[in-house]
Amino acid sequence: MKHKHTISVLVENHFGVLAKVAGLFSARGFNIDSLAVGETEEPTVSRMTIVVHGDDRIIEQIIKQLSKLVDVIRVEDLSQDELIDRELVLVKVQATVSTRADIMQIVNSFRAKIVDVSHESITIEVTGGQSKIDALLELLNQFGIRETVRTGLIALARRKELVAPEREVVKRPKAAGIKKVKKSG
Repeated sequence: MKHKHTISVLVENHFGVLAKVAGLFSARGFNIDSLAVGETEEPTVSRMTIVVHGDDRIIEQIIKQLSKLVDVIRVEDLSQDELIDRELVLVKVQATVSTRADIMQIVNSFRAKIVDVSHESITIEVTGGQSKIDALLELLNQFGIRETVRTGLIALARRKELVAPEREVVKRPKAAGIKKVKKSG
C-alpha cells in the first residue's frame, strides 16, 4: 500500500547535487510530489525535503540508494516521526470592489497576509499545513484564482534533530622540499 513519505536529506551544498538526487527518483519511476531545498545553518550543507508516495519497501530501497550517493551526508524518513511541517503559497485572486471585503475576511480568518493589491486582483501569502492551504484555496476559488505558486513542503522532526556530523577541517599539507631560508644581513 502506498503511503506519503517525507524524506529529509542533508547534502553537500554544491553544483549538481539536486540533479543527482532527483535523477535517482526518476530512474526508478517515482514522481516527487514536493521538493524543497535550501542551505542549512552550516553553509556547506543543504537540506532537501522530499515528499513522495510509495510503499515502505520501495521507500526503504530509495533511502539506501540515496545514502550511497557521494554528496549525501544523511537521509531520514520522517514519516514515522511527529512532524512540524509547513508550506508557503502565493495565490493571486481576481478581485473587484464588491468582492474585496469578502476576500479580506477569508484571508484574515486563515491568518494569511495580503502582499499585493491591484485594480483587478489581490495576492495573498499563506503558510501552513496542506489541509489549511487546501481549505483556503477552496474558499478563494469562488472569486477566481488567477495564479498559484507553492514552495513545497518543508519539515522537521519534532523530537529529534537531523544534523550533519562534525566534519574535519582539511588542512593543506606543507609543500614538500620548500624550506624557509633566513636572510643574513
